[in-house]
Amino acid sequence: MSNSKNNDLANDYVLEIQDVHKVFNKGTINEKIALNGLNLKLNKGDFVTIIGGNGAGKSTSLNAIAGVWPVDKGRILINGEDITALPEHKRAKYLGRVFQDPMTGTAATMSIEENMALAARRGEHRTLLWGVGRAEREEFKEQLSTLGLGLEKRMTSKVGLLSGGQRQAITLLMAAIKKPDLLLLDEHTAALDPKTAAKVLEISEKIIMTNNLTAMMVTHNMKDAIVHGNRLIMMHEGHIIYDVSGEEKKALQVSDLLHKFEEASGTEFANDRMMLSK
Repeated sequence: MSNSKNNDLANDYVLEIQDVHKVFNKGTINEKIALNGLNLKLNKGDFVTIIGGNGAGKSTSLNAIAGVWPVDKGRILINGEDITALPEHKRAKYLGRVFQDPMTGTAATMSIEENMALAARRGEHRTLLWGVGRAEREEFKEQLSTLGLGLEKRMTSKVGLLSGGQRQAITLLMAAIKKPDLLLLDEHTAALDPKTAAKVLEISEKIIMTNNLTAMMVTHNMKDAIVHGNRLIMMHEGHIIYDVSGEEKKALQVSDLLHKFEEASGTEFANDRMMLSK
């Protein structure tokens, strides 16, 4: 009863972050304010890129949504349902996630088709009968062919034999296979060379658009943040200082972002990785 009531009041937002705070090592010499009154609403189909300096709260925001640790204050809702108190494993049904390390999202000793089967059956009741059926194999083959990497011809290959870019592309397919409410991409191209990173970003956008997914992508590359997605947010000291979308976003230059940061924060942008990727 309460869930349906929540959904009625949700205004169709896929994600709502309401005044979220998180402090690490509270009361110690290492106290760090990670999120400081973070507020954000995402509509269905939003593809949001997130930029900011070191310690701005970018990855912390994704971890808060995923339930990696509890927040100190505030609420997080997905499709109107309050998930703030839910443990990480119970939030998994709402989320798909791809991490920076290409080795994180796949099982190296299993084949491509076995990895995809695991992702396709996530959340379902497991039995002793485990195998990949013909219909399932054909479906995986079709999905892999959309990547343009020839992996549909290597479905029985062990994932551990693939390159970082190939693994990350498969991880993207796996994260999207159940059409999650929200796809979280946490600097998922940072460990790849520029050419491979560009290909993985192209694949990411294609998967998001084809499946009409709502997505958040943390990136250290300002150009990528401008080119990809329909909305860009800039974070500083645990909250959002700039939020732009549509035609205004498309018209942005890296110099505009640097100016906006200095204007909103009162300080110069200091992040070597971002400055090098202008």
